[in-house]
Formats: sequence, C-alpha cells, structure tokens
Amino acid sequence: MTWFVLGSTVAAALAIALGTMFPALAMGRAIREALASLARQPEAERAILRTLIIGLAMIESLAIYCLVIVLIILFRNPLIGYLVK
Repeated sequence: MTWFVLGSTVAAALAIALGTMFPALAMGRAIREALASLARQPEAERAILRTLIIGLAMIESLAIYCLVIVLIILFRNPLIGYLVK
C-alpha cells in the first residue's frame, strides 16, 4: 500500500510539472507570435488580440484540467479500493 501511495504521489508530481510546463511554453510562443503579428500589421490589433485571448484561455484550460486530475489522484485515488481489500 505504501509503494502505491508513493508511486501515485510521484506520478502526480510529474504530471503537474509537465502539465504546467508545456502550456506555459505554448503561451509564451503564442504571445511571441502575436507580438510579431502586431509589429507587422498594427491595424489588425483587435482581431489579433481577440484570437490571442481565446487561444490563451484554451491553453490555460489544459493546465487546469491537469491540476484537477492530479488532485483526484492524490486525494481520492479510485484504485485504492482494490488495494484495501
């Protein structure tokens, strides 16, 4: 039982690390490209900003879903019922 708890904790730590690292990289890249687009076409500021905000919200939702799954693994692991029997 302790090995299972330790393994699920390590898996949760890796999942939250990767689940926040990759969306953060994607957000940085999206902002970089938006700024480059604004430098080339300043008159399209509204369309670029609107698309950027929607894209950033979608990327951020990936990190939030990862956090929810990690919290489920840590506090209410569905596999623990099989090990207790």
